[in-house]
Amino acid sequence: MKLSNLKPAPGVNKNRKRVGRGIGSTLGKTCGKGQKGQKSRSGGSPHPWFEGGQMPLQRRLPKRGFTNIFRKEYEIVNLAQLAEITGVDLITPEVLKDRGLIHKTDRVKILGDGELSVGLAVQAHKFSKTAVAKIEKSGGKIETL
Repeated sequence: MKLSNLKPAPGVNKNRKRVGRGIGSTLGKTCGKGQKGQKSRSGGSPHPWFEGGQMPLQRRLPKRGFTNIFRKEYEIVNLAQLAEITGVDLITPEVLKDRGLIHKTDRVKILGDGELSVGLAVQAHKFSKTAVAKIEKSGGKIETL
């Protein structure tokens, strides 16, 4: 195989539409755009969500609720995930990020789903009540950042 032998797959390359080349071409005079009207003009096609002057969908639907701009989003980790971490004496958000359990380290919350068999020292920004109870029951320590 040589570069000079390469050809595109059959049916891939099409000739471009040459309009305005006489009535025998079927694309002469009005160039396949029909007679008059908005779509026959240059630049004459409204945006895809235009409904012909009817009240648009985004204005017909009711508005509900609001967005709290002060909302704080936490990265969530369960105790079952913490139990799988071995070889670390202190579990911090940085350790959790290195293990791929969270993406950002700025706000982390530990939830109490799962069981702990060994005592762990855990640092996080928030803990659920069940998580605190289970960590302390297994002989671990918590530290709120």
